[in-house]
Amino acid sequence: MAAAEPGMKQFNGGGGAAPDAERGRFPHCVVWTPIPVLTWLFPIIGHMGICTSAGVIRDFAGPYFVSVSASCTQQRLLPLLTGGGAAGEQCKGNSSHPSRYWKLDPSKVYATGPNAWDTAVHDASEEYKHRMHNLCCDNCHSHVALALNLMRYDNSTSWNMVKLCFFTLLYGKYVSIGGFVKTWLPFVLFLGVIVTVVLTLHLR
Repeated sequence: MAAAEPGMKQFNGGGGAAPDAERGRFPHCVVWTPIPVLTWLFPIIGHMGICTSAGVIRDFAGPYFVSVSASCTQQRLLPLLTGGGAAGEQCKGNSSHPSRYWKLDPSKVYATGPNAWDTAVHDASEEYKHRMHNLCCDNCHSHVALALNLMRYDNSTSWNMVKLCFFTLLYGKYVSIGGFVKTWLPFVLFLGVIVTVVLTLHLR
C-alpha cells in the first residue's frame, strides 16, 4: 500500500461505521432532506446537515441556531419560508429524518490534530450559532461547506453551497424508497398539473 500523503489525518476503519437509518445515525455523512414547498418546485434544493463520527446530525436550521441529531426542516424552516417568523427553541425529537445521505471517507481529511472530523463539525456549528440564516447566501449548505473546509476534506478548502448541492445529487443515496418518493412525487404531481393545463388549453 502506498504511503499516506504528508499532512493527511489517518483514521482507523477506513470509511467509518455504516449509516443506520432506523436510529437516525449517519457517521461521516452529509445528509439531505426536502424543504416543504421549495423542494416540491425545485427537487435538487433541500436542507442539508453534516454528521459527526458518531452519526449525530448537526444542521444550521435557523437564525443563530444549529440543531443536534434531528434535521429540523419541517419544524423550523417552514415558518421562514412562509413569513411566520424565525424559529426559537431547539427542535425536540426527530421531526424530520433525512431522505438522502452522502457517505464521505474520513481518511480523506487532511487537517491535523486529534479527531479532526468532529473538531471541524463542532467549530463550524459554533460559528453558525452566531450567524443569521439567509436562504440564498448563508444557509445550511454554507454550514456544511465550512465544516469540510476546516477539515480540508479531499485536501480542499473550496467547498461551497453549489458544489455540495451537485455532489450530493450525484453521489447521495436515498435512505429508502420512501425518501425517493418524498423527494420527487410532489414535483411530478406539480409537473403533471402544469402539463394537463397546457394540453387542455392547447386543445380548445
